[in-house]
Amino acid sequence: MLRKEGFKVKTASAKNNKLVRLTEMLWLIFKYHTNTDIVLIDTYGATNFYYAYLVGRLCQLYQIPYVPILHGGNLPERLDKDPKLSKSLFKNAYVNVAPSNFLKNEFESRNFKGVKLIPNSINLKDYPFKKRTVFQPKLLWVRRFQRRYNPKMALKVLELLSIEYKEAELCMVGPEKDGSMQECKRMAHKKKLKVKFTGKLKRKEWAALSSEYDFFVNSTTIDNTPISVIESMSLGLPIISTNVGGMPILIEHEKDGILVNSEDDHRMFLEIKKIVENPEIGEQLAWNARNKAESFGWEKVRKAWLEVINNVG
Repeated sequence: MLRKEGFKVKTASAKNNKLVRLTEMLWLIFKYHTNTDIVLIDTYGATNFYYAYLVGRLCQLYQIPYVPILHGGNLPERLDKDPKLSKSLFKNAYVNVAPSNFLKNEFESRNFKGVKLIPNSINLKDYPFKKRTVFQPKLLWVRRFQRRYNPKMALKVLELLSIEYKEAELCMVGPEKDGSMQECKRMAHKKKLKVKFTGKLKRKEWAALSSEYDFFVNSTTIDNTPISVIESMSLGLPIISTNVGGMPILIEHEKDGILVNSEDDHRMFLEIKKIVENPEIGEQLAWNARNKAESFGWEKVRKAWLEVINNVG
């Protein structure tokens, strides 16, 4: 998006190997530090936090303004576990950008003041709304296969649905992380569930695939405001999610999505069943969600990002 605004942008890194990825990040700063105006750092709470910290330290060394972009529902835990590193990274930033009030509030409650709220943005043209008047128990799940995202809950929901609806099926999109995908495959095979595992897909690929499904399920135990949920809201899929982290801020229960307690697969099943049997509920949820998703279009957040970048110096 920034390239389309006329900025010259260098990025790193897409490498899977952690050491290679970190090396590319640091090398990019070293190579271009004399003609770089600002560095944007995607910052997460797990191992990637240390990448962000080291990139931030190098920016401090070269006196380059940098902006941590805060991601992940577990980032507040990192603030508590590594207070010294967190203070070094975030207190010395030009500004910290939070995509949700959830993370903004978590940071400010720990005395990180002046966090700027800029929502995640999507290109709405890539996620066209599909109007549904009938809702089948066909579920889409998009996330990395990791235990914290609780993919097995989606399978448990499918198992309950399959008792009443023989056509019930689930598509799970995302890469393996910690063995969870193999566990899910074994569970699906053992219980003879209709589950499709696609592996990692590009956003446009799974957006096209979504037209074959009628619900988006988000089963995580920890979260911020995942972009995949916002994209699904744009696509017209009713969102059925656990109410963890920033989800209650993103989703207004029974208005533009449905929230259930973490691990409550039975409640998630009942909410999906209700929409299958009362499609008008799903229609209204989907329409309201699309309206909310439009507030995340680049046109809506463009001004805030340009203010950050153009005011450097």
